[in-house]
Amino acid sequence: MIDLSGHIALITGSTQGVGASIAVSLAQAGAQVILHGLRECESAHATLNRCRSYQPESSLLICDLDQDLATINREMIAPVLTRYPNINGFISNAGIFIDTPFLKMEPAIFDRTFHVNVKAGYFLAQAFARHWIANNTAGSMLFTGSINGLLAEPDHTAYDASKGAVAAMVRSLCVALAPHRIRVNSIAPGLVRTPLTNQILDTDRASLDWMELHTPNGQVPSSDVCGPMAAFLMSDLATHIHGQTICIDGGMTAWQQPDLPSAYRSFWTEQP
Repeated sequence: MIDLSGHIALITGSTQGVGASIAVSLAQAGAQVILHGLRECESAHATLNRCRSYQPESSLLICDLDQDLATINREMIAPVLTRYPNINGFISNAGIFIDTPFLKMEPAIFDRTFHVNVKAGYFLAQAFARHWIANNTAGSMLFTGSINGLLAEPDHTAYDASKGAVAAMVRSLCVALAPHRIRVNSIAPGLVRTPLTNQILDTDRASLDWMELHTPNGQVPSSDVCGPMAAFLMSDLATHIHGQTICIDGGMTAWQQPDLPSAYRSFWTEQP
């Protein structure tokens, strides 16, 4: 059984989607969670209420990570470390997806993608690591990567590159911080249902069929499948797991390429 009683964790980008699922799983395991969102909204308070049903001391912090580091320090890092000096968990989940095709990519879009998906998490991790080392705290960090950091898609070059950077960053931070009793790992979800992906999956049956075909277990589940693994990696049960990226993808990254469906196979074989 996963027991996070006595743990306090900040989860960025946790008011909906994968981040919300992670936060709820941590709260279910007994952790006091600090939710983070871009703005106060219905989904933010709905997630907060779910977490408080398990851990009443859970809270919500509003901060835009698409800002300079000094502002992030003033609006997020300083308040969290002041209010929760015993915090021992940090989960960098916040991210954006604003890709355009490679030949149309503009520096501003690329820079914004890397600022939110990589740079903000990197320096938040640095702030928590400094605090933990100064206070002799054994801490745990988790990054939300993506199978896009391992595989590639032709029109998602900036996003894919940013998630590849997250995977490399996790390995580097592991090596740098393990001697200080700080563990660093990541999860790499495949396609899961979130408010963003549902806009396509609920309206484009062909896209859903295609993704199910390309997933060995044939499923495109809710983001709730990500929460239990995150809770495990943050717990003492994972004390000897360092620098790893765990794919939560129904086997998608294990499958080189699905066999051609029989309906298409007959079409191709019958051509002159």
